[in-house]
Amino acid sequence: MKHVLVTGASRGIGRNTALLFARKGYHVFLNCNQSVGQLKEVKAQIEANGGSCSLTVGDVGDPHDVRHIFEIISKDCDALDILVNNAGIAHIGLLIDMTGEEWMRVIQTNLSSVFYCCRAAIPGMVNKKRGKIINISSMWGTSGASCEVAYSASKSGVHGLTRALAKELAPSNIQVNALACGVIDTDMNGQLTKEERKELEYQIPAGRFGTAEEAAQMVWDIANAPEYLTGQIIGIDGGF
Repeated sequence: MKHVLVTGASRGIGRNTALLFARKGYHVFLNCNQSVGQLKEVKAQIEANGGSCSLTVGDVGDPHDVRHIFEIISKDCDALDILVNNAGIAHIGLLIDMTGEEWMRVIQTNLSSVFYCCRAAIPGMVNKKRGKIINISSMWGTSGASCEVAYSASKSGVHGLTRALAKELAPSNIQVNALACGVIDTDMNGQLTKEERKELEYQIPAGRFGTAEEAAQMVWDIANAPEYLTGQIIGIDGGF
C-alpha cells in the first residue's frame, strides 16, 4: 500500500485530496491543527468507504509538532510516497496594520510548514529513490494581491522553494511541483460578500470559482504525472 500525508486535510482542497487518494487505495495520513472535529469526520468518511487512514494532529508550522507527526508516520511506513503540503491561512488587510505576530503566523503556516515537512519526508524518499512532493500554492504567489501581502509573499516563497528543491532532489528521482490555485470555492474565500464574489467571477475568464474537487483532481494528476515533470508551478485558475 502507498502512503500520502495531506496537511490541512480537515476541509477544502486538503479534505477533497485526502478523500480522493483514499478512494484510489492510498493510506492517508490526515493532518490539521485546530479543526480536529472536522478531521475526524474525514477519517470516518474514508473508513466508511473502506479506505485506510490515520490522524496526525499538529501544527506543521512548528518543527516540534512536525517531528511528532513523522514519528507517528514512521510506525506505519518507512517512507511517504507522496507529501501534499496544503496547510495554509489567509490574512486580508493593509500591510501597515499588520502586526509582527500576524506576519509570522502566515509565514510559518504557509511557508515554514513546507520546509519542515519536506525536511522530515526527504530522507525516507531519498533512501527509496522515489517520491513526490506537491505544494499547494496560489496565483498570488506569482502576481501578488493587494491587501494580501503576507499571503502573497508566503506563496512566492513556496514557488522559489519548489523550483530549488526540485533541482536538489532530481538526482534522487524525487519530483517537486506546486499547484498555483486561482479563486477556489473554499472556506478561505467564505468571507467574501455577494458583491465581492460577483465582481471576482466577472474577472475570471471561466466565469466562476474553481471547486475543491477540481483542485484535488489536479493534485492527483500531478502525483501520477511522468517523472520528468518536476520544478513546475502549475496553474489552475480558470484563465485568470
